[in-house]
Amino acid sequence: MNLTKIYSLIVTLVFSMAFVDGQAQLPDKVGSLITADRTASSIAKRENPHKAFMSIVDKESTLYVPSPVNALNYLNNRPNIPDIMSWEPNFASVSKSLDWGITSGPMEFQKVGAIKRYGQYLTVWRRDKRGNWKVHIRAEVENFGKGPKSDLVYYEPDDSWYLKHRSKVRLQQREEVVTQSDELFSTILKANNETAFNEFLADDVRYYYPWTTEIEGKKNVLAFLKKKRIEITTDPSGVGRAYSGEYAYTSGTATVRSKEKVVKFNYIRVWQLKDDYQWRVIMEMMFER
Repeated sequence: MNLTKIYSLIVTLVFSMAFVDGQAQLPDKVGSLITADRTASSIAKRENPHKAFMSIVDKESTLYVPSPVNALNYLNNRPNIPDIMSWEPNFASVSKSLDWGITSGPMEFQKVGAIKRYGQYLTVWRRDKRGNWKVHIRAEVENFGKGPKSDLVYYEPDDSWYLKHRSKVRLQQREEVVTQSDELFSTILKANNETAFNEFLADDVRYYYPWTTEIEGKKNVLAFLKKKRIEITTDPSGVGRAYSGEYAYTSGTATVRSKEKVVKFNYIRVWQLKDDYQWRVIMEMMFER
């Protein structure tokens, strides 16, 4: 074997070891969620998307297709879903209570004989009684698959104390606080979009909009909406919050007005309670109804 081949083998081995080591170094808590998401994607790629989704949903899961449906009922009716699909999380976070998590990232899908299509997915997860991660809600938005791919960003929860509520009434009241934040967001949107987004979006927000590459950062979101002359109004309807309280989501319907047309959308917002005790949107997905 000549020196060039030996060198090539060494380089390949080093990169392979770095990849395995990088995978192994994922923190235990958020790592379990990333592994669950990646495993489902592997099943979709290796076998089929139907089997992949069946492995991560239960009777409480909701899929947006694009309207919300019970995932188990939908899949049991053998829907006309893509023949080939894969996805890869580039964002993941888990709550302190380890009952709630988020993943999002790029996806590819295709019907046999048709061109490959691209998009972005967003999944809010919860643990079932056996400790398995299951989809709570999942939505997707299609794009052109262009633009640079983002590296995986993940947040491992710390071990700090949180209040462990037992009362269902109190837990419901905590969800109502998030609903009120979304209602206020929606009210201000009707008056002035820029003011509303400035107030409620986190600086590092991730924004998903049809036929647009993932937008990162509040300044870039505001610039995009201004450039496209997009005006959005929203009407909240759904809410869920982690038991430990620092993460939540809201969902609802939206009307999106652009210079070309008016379109009816659904939306999902992921919220985080920041250090200043204010709720901020760290992720928003808009998709047509």
